[in-house]
Amino acid sequence: MRDPIAKKVSDMKPSGIRKFFDIVSEMPDAISLGVGEPDFDTPWHVRDEGIYSLERGRTFYTSNSGLMELRTEISRYLSRHYNVSYKPGEEIVITVGGSEAIDIGMRAMLEPGEEVIIPEPSYVSYVPCTIMAGGVPVIVNLKEENEFRLTAEELADAITPKTKILVLPFPNNPTGAIMERRDLEDIAKLCIEHDIFVLSDEIYSELSYKGDHVTIASIPGMKERTILINGFSKAFAMTGWRLGYACGPEEIISQMTKIHQYCIMCAPTTSQYAAVEALKHGDRDVEGMREAYNERRRYLMHEFRRMGLQCFEPYGAFYIFPSIKEFGMTSEDFCTDLLMKKKVAVVPGSAFGDCGEGFVRISYAYSIDNLKNAISRIEEYITELRNKK
Repeated sequence: MRDPIAKKVSDMKPSGIRKFFDIVSEMPDAISLGVGEPDFDTPWHVRDEGIYSLERGRTFYTSNSGLMELRTEISRYLSRHYNVSYKPGEEIVITVGGSEAIDIGMRAMLEPGEEVIIPEPSYVSYVPCTIMAGGVPVIVNLKEENEFRLTAEELADAITPKTKILVLPFPNNPTGAIMERRDLEDIAKLCIEHDIFVLSDEIYSELSYKGDHVTIASIPGMKERTILINGFSKAFAMTGWRLGYACGPEEIISQMTKIHQYCIMCAPTTSQYAAVEALKHGDRDVEGMREAYNERRRYLMHEFRRMGLQCFEPYGAFYIFPSIKEFGMTSEDFCTDLLMKKKVAVVPGSAFGDCGEGFVRISYAYSIDNLKNAISRIEEYITELRNKK
């Protein structure tokens, strides 16, 4: 019997994030700092709008691209917050989370053998989506001394005649790194010079703690070559609603919509009505959650400095990425040992690319009380490690 599984799929590694989540879910008294999911409930007025849509019988398909009302609100939201706007009818498609937008963006744009530059450490989906779309991942290893930003020099060294897409994953998961306007302007020059398209994953754009987030699509000459991806999971605490969107040039969005049409049909109708309410009246909710995350971020930075654990300061998302190189362990061994001995789950940096080795990802999308308990256990663990030296 022939092998029923495609080699490109069987060669794919399972997510390193889920492994630790599955273990901790069956471990009593364990504290998980591993999952990037807000601990806040979806704001009540957003949930209420979803409930109301069900009560009104709004349970039918929407258009493939999504509710026009939602696309209009997305255009207004992006214009209001990030100084970039899109035509609701032609330049926006509503997807099942930002992850679907990444997938169909790759599939719409890549010919077999074309290269995609992927800065790492970064979200686990970029490489598999590139491979499944027939592209070739080209990894750029980001450096702690550069605050895990992508520099123009690093990008220039990775560009070849086959380069088609640059993935720009900022604010970054897992490092919490951000890119500021001056960084993006340098990157934009190279993209224009070499005719490269950008897939800008901005799912954490509302969670920035060092001034306002800047999208590369707002840099002159970049809107026409950028697919801006965002969604509602992180900023609006709507993970289970599974709703995202992609904005970009009509010629690309129309082809993404075609793929979306065949594999998904449309995003969940109830979620779309709830998202309209989130965009219209959710700014204060986002601000409140961002302030809470920032308080947790500052707490963790203070504690790591106090205990002498090396960590650059992250200014985005809700992750912190301390170095564990001093202990001479792989990040997977460190995380496994910490979980078994102290019942605290964090994620190995190696789950996000080879250059993540020597670091661990800690999510602070958890309450201060949980973080304090976890930090106490982590400090006990690293003190024991240091005493063994």
